Amino acid sequence: MKKKDIIEGIVEKVEFPNKGIINIDSEKVIVKNVIPGQKIKAVVTKKRKNKIVARALDILEKSPMEGDAPCKVFGKCGGCLYQSLPYEEQLKLKESQVLELLDTLGTHYEYEGITKSPMEFNYRNKMEYSFGDEYKDGPLALGMHRKASLYDIVTVDDCKIVSDDFNVILKTTLDYFSKRNIPYYYKRTHEGYLRYLVVRKAVNTQEILVNLVTSSQMDFDLGEWVGELNNCNLDGEIVSIMHTINDNLADAVKVDEIKKLYGRDYFVEKLLGLEFRISSFSFFQTNSLGAEKLYSVVRDYVGETRDKVIFDLYSGTGTITQMLAPVAKKAVGVEIVEEAVEAAKENAKLNGLNNCKFIAGDVLKVIDELKDKPDIIVLDPPRDGIHPKALDKIIDYGVEQIVYVSCKPTSLVRDLEVFLSKGYKVERVRCVDMFPHTVHVEVVVGIQRKESMK
Repeated sequence: MKKKDIIEGIVEKVEFPNKGIINIDSEKVIVKNVIPGQKIKAVVTKKRKNKIVARALDILEKSPMEGDAPCKVFGKCGGCLYQSLPYEEQLKLKESQVLELLDTLGTHYEYEGITKSPMEFNYRNKMEYSFGDEYKDGPLALGMHRKASLYDIVTVDDCKIVSDDFNVILKTTLDYFSKRNIPYYYKRTHEGYLRYLVVRKAVNTQEILVNLVTSSQMDFDLGEWVGELNNCNLDGEIVSIMHTINDNLADAVKVDEIKKLYGRDYFVEKLLGLEFRISSFSFFQTNSLGAEKLYSVVRDYVGETRDKVIFDLYSGTGTITQMLAPVAKKAVGVEIVEEAVEAAKENAKLNGLNNCKFIAGDVLKVIDELKDKPDIIVLDPPRDGIHPKALDKIIDYGVEQIVYVSCKPTSLVRDLEVFLSKGYKVERVRCVDMFPHTVHVEVVVGIQRKESMK
């Protein structure tokens, strides 16, 4: 087998997050974005001594587990790889991937299963849509990147993982700018106006924030567009319409200037009896009802907190910190994103919590400056996990109990190996599915010092 060879085979399994495994003449081939049981045609793109990688060209036969996906752009849009699988099969697949990774640790633990998302569809509370065209010089499109494409955009005006309010706002916006021939920002030449449309909707309050991101290359009056949005027939209520100017060359939502066009500059979501004000760019879990399930598991794993000091490291907007504060002596959140820390402070005031402290900075550096000594540590790091030097400092606290929340099991397992080598034991594990139809899964792990166990 050599590079550019065309191969055919059946996907034997999929390793986290999306690495399908095919065996061809006793050689293991990795093909991304496939489903177990599919027969596929692929082209070899990389051949190394111990690694062969191929790119799928066609699905020759569906997996026996697959059915028809309800979304009309399934397979074109780059999201929702698992939508053709029944939800129960998705859960089994995610479980098996996580357990296979954890088994490499060679340690015993209590596995407590996987918690379903309360909503299989319509669950996302945030979408970042891109302006572009579906093919070169085609009409204006607004939606998600086409699968495996850097430039082509697929209009997703009937997306199944958001409420229909998102689809109505997308259609209204696309129709408005299409009729006026307003150009999108062309990434190759860095010319044009329309870049992204960000829509956020609270599940429990039904409040909606809309943020249009453009370049500064046109002086366009957006008042009429605002009026059309406010005339939409929606289940929720638009409470904020923002305009962000972004001239950064990178293909990402950045902020050079932000203007309020209508209402407030935030919307409110309620979780577990707490209120959270969320601005255009505040981090917040994208599945509100799933977040309630996730944080309930965290609260259960933390256990008794009375008269204890809790550190919530990588705290984001401080949701976990505030959830634990009412039943703790003190809760301290550390987060590197300053805007998130400011939001956490405001939300703590909103919720009447006076035993929360939020610190902006890198966990690696802030730990050296903290005067409080924790009794319990909660870790909710970014996808790449914890910096090795920060991990050593966390372990040096010698706390009896740590709860690790992970959105990337491969990073989790790497960090758990260090905990195990330093006298800790993995006690409990629970998966929480926050992202139905995608490859992603959250994992909550209860970690205990060995010498403190009975």
